Amino acid sequence: MALLNPGDKFPELTVQLPAGRSLTLPDETVGHYGVVLIYRGSWCPYCNAQLASFQRAKEKLAAVDTRVVALSVDDEATTAELVAKHRLEFPVGYGADAAEVAAVTGAFVNPDPVYLQSTGFVLARDGKVVVSVYSSGAIGRLVPADVIGLVEYLAAHA
Repeated sequence: MALLNPGDKFPELTVQLPAGRSLTLPDETVGHYGVVLIYRGSWCPYCNAQLASFQRAKEKLAAVDTRVVALSVDDEATTAELVAKHRLEFPVGYGADAAEVAAVTGAFVNPDPVYLQSTGFVLARDGKVVVSVYSSGAIGRLVPADVIGLVEYLAAHA
């Protein structure tokens, strides 16, 4: 399991979305700054807080040309409920294969029950990793204010 470091190209990852749609990372964010949030599951209060905070920051994120995509191992119905509960307007994927995602991103996997630990990436406009945040447990994750500040700095020093 190799961690993604600044300057690494984010690996191609297909994200299944509710209602039969899908998207591919990093293609979904190329041309914009990107945030990829791998969350533990809808049962996790810290994940709920993180996702809701990114939704509340949507206008500030849009102002700095940043797109957000989240994903977990949750099933489609559970993911759809989470999206509705927090009125999430960014893409939220379901059914991620924990072993596959871990192999390409370095995310930590909880063995039983199987889920991905919180992992976050900020991507440059070209799909390369700017920052990676790996957590081995419940806490330690990206927050919108830090992402916005980082993107503002990157844009000012481009």
